Amino acid sequence: MRLTVFGGCGAWPAAGQACGGYLLERDGFRLLVDPGYAVLPRLLAAIDAAAVDAVVVTHGHPDHCADLNPLLRARALADDPPAPLPVFAPAGAVDAVLALDSMRATSRAVDQVPLADGDHVRIGPFDVTAAALPHHVPNLGLRISDDAGTLAYSGDAGPDRALVELARDADLLLVESTYPDAVPDEDAGLLCSAVQAAEQGLAAGARHIALTHLWPGLAPADFLAAAARTGATGVTVAAPGPAQPIGS
Repeated sequence: MRLTVFGGCGAWPAAGQACGGYLLERDGFRLLVDPGYAVLPRLLAAIDAAAVDAVVVTHGHPDHCADLNPLLRARALADDPPAPLPVFAPAGAVDAVLALDSMRATSRAVDQVPLADGDHVRIGPFDVTAAALPHHVPNLGLRISDDAGTLAYSGDAGPDRALVELARDADLLLVESTYPDAVPDEDAGLLCSAVQAAEQGLAAGARHIALTHLWPGLAPADFLAAAARTGATGVTVAAPGPAQPIGS
């Protein structure tokens, strides 16, 4: 399994950056996770829109799924449109994005597959387990494995035992860390700080922790410094770059 990060901003993309968007590849199969704002141009710099084999969306906030719309347009309006794109998501999570477009060709470009708490599904070469995690809207954390490694991903979520179990002994925990230290009262229990993210990674025994969904304009070094106070090692900030192997 190889992971390519396209962005790591939370809420909106800072200048020259993108919100979260992650491509997992194995044996020529490409799974796109949470195509948020400004992800598509970065994806298209790496592969053609038709090369995406499936999408998983953790929840319906647009910084996690807005670029599903232009991805579907790029596929539907191609000279030789590919087969409908399977999109795995909680019930209703992508309805608002799909409603942006009245084009019949676009509506025919997607095959919606409901994903719910406790589901175990096979998507190409990947085994995917979903677990409900606390957020402002229904959100699913993911555990994605192949025979060589495991990636756990929180979507957006406050600290929760279910995330610790989802990330148990994972090779990488990709975890929302909107704030370095304190989480504002209105988000308490529904979003994480870098401190809380690192604490959950430690509790899970994850081999590596990558902080993502950082508040735009804040320095990544502040998030890393906050996480380091927990004693966690091997913590990084998810940043765009070449594909990286997950596991052996």
